[in-house]
Amino acid sequence: MSTAIRDALLQERPRVPRERLTIVLCAPTYFGVDYVINPWMEHHLGDADHALATEQWNELRRRLQAEARLEFIPPKPLLPDMVFTANAGLVVGGKAIVSRFRTMERRGEESLFQEWFIQRGLEIEPWPEDVAFEGAGDALLDRGRHLIWCGYGFRSSADAPSLIERIIERRTIGLRLVDPRFYHLDTCFCPLSEGRLLYFPAAFNDVARQTIESLVPKEDRIAVGAQDAASFACNAVEANGRIFLNDASLELQAQLRDFGLEPIVTPLSEFLKAGGGAKCLTLRLDEA
Repeated sequence: MSTAIRDALLQERPRVPRERLTIVLCAPTYFGVDYVINPWMEHHLGDADHALATEQWNELRRRLQAEARLEFIPPKPLLPDMVFTANAGLVVGGKAIVSRFRTMERRGEESLFQEWFIQRGLEIEPWPEDVAFEGAGDALLDRGRHLIWCGYGFRSSADAPSLIERIIERRTIGLRLVDPRFYHLDTCFCPLSEGRLLYFPAAFNDVARQTIESLVPKEDRIAVGAQDAASFACNAVEANGRIFLNDASLELQAQLRDFGLEPIVTPLSEFLKAGGGAKCLTLRLDEA
């Protein structure tokens, strides 16, 4: 990347005013660990406490409701992971790219998400059937630069970043994921307001780490440790100066406060058994 491009991106860091977000959720009516498609599920097959999961989801919903306008997509039987709406697709500026799930277990969600997007008046963008892409689980908008970060390697194809860049008309930077526990970008990487970043460096290959560090100054990055990463601290939702997440060490909470963010710990242990946290359970519909 040229110095000119890097400097231009670093300068695009406006302060984010208070905003009313629009977030879509899906109730955990049929949630469970019914199959194994990631390492978190391996030891929890059939082990999710549905009553507790419902209680935890309702608490997250209650907390988000104070900061965002919530919409809901109806859950469907036999699709236990539909609760993770981040994987429905990528929605930017009235356009929606519907996910193309790599695993057969989740492909039944695609037509349901597409139908829901159409009902909301979103323009469905074409996407090749043979290119895996798992939506806002792997494609995350930077909060200070005019770019999209896109993880690939486990669930999304290496071709996904260039396709997103062409469709959304925004620079898209591919980041190679190398730790199967962090199979989606949003499990190990969280763009924060003013162009700041929360991330787990060990989840990326050397080239991806160098790319991140070349674009985001050290003082604007929080590199979380292994324990916080395993608690899905990076799988967080920021809204109006608050950041909602499953758990965070006292050290990480202090670092977030230094960034002007108030950590809101909302336990999601049952969803972690399926490999998801707060961010996985949400999809923003108002990305500009």
